[in-house]
Amino acid sequence: SPYSASKASSDFLVRAYHHTFGMNVTTSNCSNNYGPKQHNEKLIPHIISKALALQPLPIYGKGENVRDWLYVLDHCKAIDLIFHNGKSGETYNIGGRNERNNITIVKTICAILDEKKPRSDGKKYEELITFVADRAGHDFRYAIDATKLETELSWRADETFDTGIVKTVLWYLNKI
Repeated sequence: SPYSASKASSDFLVRAYHHTFGMNVTTSNCSNNYGPKQHNEKLIPHIISKALALQPLPIYGKGENVRDWLYVLDHCKAIDLIFHNGKSGETYNIGGRNERNNITIVKTICAILDEKKPRSDGKKYEELITFVADRAGHDFRYAIDATKLETELSWRADETFDTGIVKTVLWYLNKI
């Protein structure tokens, strides 16, 4: 897709400066981030805000698109480690080892909201799920192999998806 091509071309541009001029660079590629302060257009905050407003929760296709999820603070720690300890010219993948499909993400958020802020009408947030037409060029799966980062720089994510999503939902609940 054009989106993927633009990401790949930026990596090549950075590598060209390293190879041509010896510029000290590292490149990192990460999986989907989530956590506090994320823009409302992204899946997780979008679903939280829609659910709390008791609006339909739109899910592309059947909700089977898979992503690896990385808690934002784990991403920041990995960038810092790569910047200070990574080898110049190398690329490091940062992944959370938390692959989930979209419908699972949405149902997990709904279950947390059912527990932490139950609906006043006694219904479940999951009843708001609505399936919509999929986007053109929507990739079915994004996967990240973070083995190099884990092996060479001894990095590990501190948050699992199960711990990070609760922190995220609670942050948004405290924000409103």
